[in-house]
Amino acid sequence: MTRNLFQLGILVTSVVFQITAFPSSALGQELFGGISGVIRDSASKQPVARVRITAHNVNRGTDLHVIGGSDGVFNIAKLEPGLYQVAAAGDGFAKATADVEVAAPATYKVDFLLAAASPSANPAPAPNPAPDQATDAAVMDELTSLKKRIEQLEAALQARAAAPAAAPVATPAAAPAAPAPQIPEALTANESTPGVDNVTPFAYADFTWLNGNPRTKDIILDTKFFTPEVRFDTEYMEDFNQPVDHTIVGATESFRSGEVQIEQASVGGDFHWQNVRGRILYMDGLFATTTPRNDASFAVGQWDLRDAYKYVSEAWGGYHFNVNHGLNIDAGIFVSYIGLFSYYNFDNWTYQPSYVSSNTPWFFNGVRVQWFPTNKLKIEPWFINGWQSYAKFNGHPGLGGQLLWMPKEWLKVVANQYGYGQDNLGLPKTQRIHTDDSIEVRYYNNPTSTGLSKMAFSLTADAGCQYGGGITCTGAPSQNKSSFVGWMLYDRMWFHKDLIGLTLGGGEMSNWGRYLTLLPPIDGADAVSGSPYFTENAGQRAHMWDSTVTLQYMPKQYITWWTEVGYRHSDIPYFAGRGGVTPPGGNNGDPQYYTCATGATSGTANLAGAEAACGGGASSVWFPDLRRSEAKVSAGVLVKF
Repeated sequence: MTRNLFQLGILVTSVVFQITAFPSSALGQELFGGISGVIRDSASKQPVARVRITAHNVNRGTDLHVIGGSDGVFNIAKLEPGLYQVAAAGDGFAKATADVEVAAPATYKVDFLLAAASPSANPAPAPNPAPDQATDAAVMDELTSLKKRIEQLEAALQARAAAPAAAPVATPAAAPAAPAPQIPEALTANESTPGVDNVTPFAYADFTWLNGNPRTKDIILDTKFFTPEVRFDTEYMEDFNQPVDHTIVGATESFRSGEVQIEQASVGGDFHWQNVRGRILYMDGLFATTTPRNDASFAVGQWDLRDAYKYVSEAWGGYHFNVNHGLNIDAGIFVSYIGLFSYYNFDNWTYQPSYVSSNTPWFFNGVRVQWFPTNKLKIEPWFINGWQSYAKFNGHPGLGGQLLWMPKEWLKVVANQYGYGQDNLGLPKTQRIHTDDSIEVRYYNNPTSTGLSKMAFSLTADAGCQYGGGITCTGAPSQNKSSFVGWMLYDRMWFHKDLIGLTLGGGEMSNWGRYLTLLPPIDGADAVSGSPYFTENAGQRAHMWDSTVTLQYMPKQYITWWTEVGYRHSDIPYFAGRGGVTPPGGNNGDPQYYTCATGATSGTANLAGAEAACGGGASSVWFPDLRRSEAKVSAGVLVKF
């Protein structure tokens, strides 16, 4: 699909126009549906221009005709609900058909692969000469030839009637059958399901069951140039530790206790035109402040990168090359590929993922190349600024890549690798490597059942370390060990035709050096400031585990109501307790130092110096209330269009 990227201001104008300029279309969607798709040559996989599309209403016996565009795209709008026989016919191609059951207000995607028309077995006779040139001899020759042909056919019919049923009868003048062409399995469509797209990568099957994939199948509003996307994420959480400052610590989807909060509000979409492509998704809500605070790279050099990117979760432009099943080259900011769970909660089986997902990257800045040698395999190398970083920390950028393989509808295997990058502020000689590998299996599927309709599981394992500059991957903690090992396992069940989802699971991590452990926001601390109350020095251990039970109710493909119960445990004080993590009187602006009991900063990260500066010994220094465990119950609503 071709894409295009506009300037920021043009995008805002375009999105607002798309939302406000079509009130009549929005009303019409309550009564009508639609069918859209792309017409391609089955041999070259190139779009076929100016193809005639006919939608035959089986119930009414009426036809609606449209002509596809120069890029092979067609769109049939304002179709009454019912069964349609859709046919695509182009010059020099055999006719292709598909049956589509249309329901308002959905738009159904039906792509066609047109095969070249077979030459006629009996070539058309040469044009007769003009009447004034015809002769009686020519007419007699033609009649004689026709008589012989009729006699041959009669003889063949008599022989067929007299022969045993099992005995084949050769037809006179029949040409030998040509051997059937061998079509690669990856390009073969299932004859019982017309309209299956075996050209577009991973479009040959329904993968909306996957953890990390959105389950929306229909596009409400689409154009040849722009496909909009809108997301809302609102939640309520109750932390049983009851922190007085309502602050939840150490999570990527849990930030405030006892309050209704907007986690995410996003508007954007995809641009596509003549192989040029682009995507932007604006981000507001808690994600706009909680995501940037974990990136220290903006402190390198000048210009305020954190403010420049804080309201953007994705923004990239690129080009699609018609190589194999596609070759994309894109540059910009991308959501993370590591951790299996999607950055967007609507796409996930649970709301709060385990540590392997929460403590590994959420975004990359850089360049990616996506190569699809088949419609079931993606090979994707990365050239990026660094590990979840807007800028480059030191002298080396990050290199990595993803291998994604989905050979069957019930199986996904993904492997992400990262290395070479120098991803620590102030540690230019320290390198980081990481491997992240997942498998998802759907082991039961009965989508029409009013009982148990689906079952699936996901398993993820991660390992990584830092080395160089006095830091080691292995050895004793006293030798400045800095490593990460983690896993998470989830089992998902769907009920009543996928109306209800129940997920049980959890995970564990061991992080020597704490370089991937989320810093508690004590006194407003972030990745740049650090905190004397929770240091992240090589050799320091953080071992944590968690578990969740999540119930989701999905009455429409665009909305999910959910509730979740979770428990997390740490071998070090980490989670906010009753006293919270905010000093008396609020943050004092110096989170890198100890705070006095009065709420004022001590001006030092040395505890003895802080006791002296605060003037009253140990009791004069304020400490956050950190606990080893946390239990909470949560609920919310997720919307995606």
